[in-house]
Amino acid sequence: MIELLTITWKDFLNPEFYINNGGLWVLLFIVFFLPGDSLLFVAGIYSQKLVDKLITGGTGSDILDLTILLILISTCGIIGNMLGYWFGKKSGPYLFTRKDTFLFKKRHLLDAKAFYEKHGGQAIVFARFIPIVRTFAPIIGGIVSMDKKKFMLYNIAGCVSWVFLMLFAGHYLDKFFLKKFNFDLKQHLEIIVLVIVLITTLPVLYKLFFGKRNGSSEETPS
Repeated sequence: MIELLTITWKDFLNPEFYINNGGLWVLLFIVFFLPGDSLLFVAGIYSQKLVDKLITGGTGSDILDLTILLILISTCGIIGNMLGYWFGKKSGPYLFTRKDTFLFKKRHLLDAKAFYEKHGGQAIVFARFIPIVRTFAPIIGGIVSMDKKKFMLYNIAGCVSWVFLMLFAGHYLDKFFLKKFNFDLKQHLEIIVLVIVLITTLPVLYKLFFGKRNGSSEETPS
């Protein structure tokens, strides 16, 4: 008799669900399009399980498991950013000739171009660690015609460092808490994911809602 898998909406918010049911290939697919810190953190915790599904019998080495995941996930993340850059590159000429509307202002593009010419490399690297921003940073880089070689250099550096940090943090923090405090992170993934989301998202929300207000108050003459 076939046992049907019961899925609830909460499952789609739990990174462990994708790892247990989709394995490495679903993880790579998600990272290619919608990279997430919490998903990589949990992937570090389940690194052995993920690699075991890829290589029969596993590797028998934590470092080797993490290295394999690092290479595969970084490759997908790098290619995903390249796709975003290409899309921005193709749409850029049209946007620069488009007339201003209520939602679109050409001066914002010119400001972005000036920013990327000065800080483009840093933007691509640090965007990896900021939700939402990481999705649009390569697209904007393409729109403003950021130098392709420069983009690729920082794209690779940012992606590898981001994946490395999240994977190794998840793997070794799980072992550390289990050994030192007998605290199994696998039993508290919902809380951990929530904390990661809050830590990475709150600075963005603060800047979005209070950045302009603070900037305006500083410019107000006394």
